[in-house]
Amino acid sequence: MELNTIKDAFERVVKKQKLSSSKSQEVIHQVGCEIEQALTEILSAQDPSSPVDQRSILSELKLKLNAVGPVQQLEGSHKELNLSLSKYTKLLERSLNPDISKAYRDVDFDHHIVNQLIANHFYRQGLFDLGDGIIDEAGEPDLTILKSQFLVMHQILEAMKVKNLEPALNWICANREKLNQNGVNLELRLHSLQFLEILRNDRQADALKYARTHLAPLASPHKDEVLKLMGCLLFAGRLDNSPYSEFTSPTHWEKTMEELTGQFCSLLEQSYNSPLSMTMAAGFEGLPTLLKLANVMAAKKQEWQAMKQLPVPVELGKEFQFHSIFVCPVSRDQASEENPPMLMPCLHVLCKQSIMKLSKSSTRIFKCPYCPADASVAQCRQLHF
Repeated sequence: MELNTIKDAFERVVKKQKLSSSKSQEVIHQVGCEIEQALTEILSAQDPSSPVDQRSILSELKLKLNAVGPVQQLEGSHKELNLSLSKYTKLLERSLNPDISKAYRDVDFDHHIVNQLIANHFYRQGLFDLGDGIIDEAGEPDLTILKSQFLVMHQILEAMKVKNLEPALNWICANREKLNQNGVNLELRLHSLQFLEILRNDRQADALKYARTHLAPLASPHKDEVLKLMGCLLFAGRLDNSPYSEFTSPTHWEKTMEELTGQFCSLLEQSYNSPLSMTMAAGFEGLPTLLKLANVMAAKKQEWQAMKQLPVPVELGKEFQFHSIFVCPVSRDQASEENPPMLMPCLHVLCKQSIMKLSKSSTRIFKCPYCPADASVAQCRQLHF
């Protein structure tokens, strides 16, 4: 609801700004026309045959400008704009807490891990100088191994940007066994891009030779894809206007680069996205809830820093869900091997410790906290995610 209110206020500011700009242009145009007309009359006054008094022209111009009232018109539109902008600013300050330090908790981080995350982030972005600076300041030379790994990846990607696939193919040859275990066909994608690039340059014979050398060994597990590529031979030099024009889309290069990046990181046992950027993105998404919770606790004079776990769930998007988890709706505890999720006969799920507390004994019948159904511990079954 607050976001809708902020959006409405923002749209009002935009509307007032457009009206103010339009009014300013209109006033400037009116003043300009009057001045141009006066200049024309003054220039004509220089003609001896035209007895026109320049003072009277300027006096008349002054009267016309006073009639237009540019200052009054501009003051009115700007005053309305400033009023809307002032209300919008106050609404932002009231609705969005600018002091995010209230959500901060004093947590002891492992400095080595933090330094590794920051250096890792810069290296995977290709910002090697910044990564080196972090490592030098932190005094952790052991982290330089990350630089050499990501340096190879960026060299491959930079070469692919100019459609040079040789470094990528060399890397695949060196890691073919591991890539085959992952069940990827990255080698076929790269050879397909090279084959199509040769065809686009109207070199049909060279493309056919390339296909026999590099695509033929891959044809067995990828028959349909290779057959489509062979059909492209009929349209050498004019693929853009052929039934196979989809192969000419630049997105194929972009997707292949993304896939290569993902496979490269996978072989390094690194995540595709930077852990630092993902952590910060998750923090930004959960920040409104944390700020609201901190304000509520401060009003109740409860100590935010003393909490061992959050009393409310922090909802994050699917992009931040990396594995299946279960949080007991009764105790708010996350399931573990010692406290697994249990399915009751009514199909509601609680953690084992919550069920034991409700039953108070292994034989006693207890009521489900979410429906009128009764159950016993023996009737509950452990769930496995």
